[in-house]
Amino acid sequence: MNTGIYARRKIWNGFFLLLSVLAAGFGLIWLGFILGALFYNGFEAFAPKLFLEMTPPPGENGGLANAILGSVMMSTIAVVAGTPLGLFAGTYLAEYGRYTRLAFFVRFVNDTLLSAPSIVTGLFVYELVVVKMGHFSAWAGAASLTVIVIPVVVRTTENMLLLVPNGLREAAAALGAPQSSVIRAVTWRAARAGIVTGVLLAIARISGETAPLLFTALNNQFWSTDPNAPMASLPAVIFQFAMSPYADWHRLAWAGALLITATVLTLSIIARLLQPKRSS
Repeated sequence: MNTGIYARRKIWNGFFLLLSVLAAGFGLIWLGFILGALFYNGFEAFAPKLFLEMTPPPGENGGLANAILGSVMMSTIAVVAGTPLGLFAGTYLAEYGRYTRLAFFVRFVNDTLLSAPSIVTGLFVYELVVVKMGHFSAWAGAASLTVIVIPVVVRTTENMLLLVPNGLREAAAALGAPQSSVIRAVTWRAARAGIVTGVLLAIARISGETAPLLFTALNNQFWSTDPNAPMASLPAVIFQFAMSPYADWHRLAWAGALLITATVLTLSIIARLLQPKRSS
């Protein structure tokens, strides 16, 4: 072995490894500053009334109960509507039309939706739903979030089903089971943890979306459970309060941002724990 070449490769390897560590450390330092400021300012307004009282007018005490309810309602509708569509589309891509032209087209569209800015989704639903209905509503907000949920579930479902060994499918087919039964009883069951992980990641993705909701659900200072009317949401309220000149609204905005961050972090941890372990 040429010791000179080996020594140069070792030096270059150490150099680029050092650069990678420094770059990662640089990013982590700023992440630490951001999370530190978030926790420091968010805990100041984190109290039981945050979950029990509605958004207040300037100069008065209040909470974010109506915004929390609105976010939960619209996210729930979006997940309930988007998960079956994403599940069946991902199943088609992995099980039925893996190498067909239609599958190639669906993957291309799905990748485009994954990378599309959320504000484009909001504008699309605004023109398609809000303009037709003549007013903002939680239905329109949930529709914009559904468009974000679907591609995440499609991609995760397809990837998880492709990880299922073909031997399981062949064994079930050898017993005379039709393909639909093989999918329901074998492949879906084997990929269940991964599919649930995709749904959790989709929830985490839509939890902090602001732009689509500003164009569709708008906002509502009052308590509202009518999905056919404008509805408050945490991201929209945080945006409104953070842009205001009132210190009490700023405190609530910090608390809302901390709540969303904690929710997304919890969902990400659960999704990580549910991910299937790769065999070595």
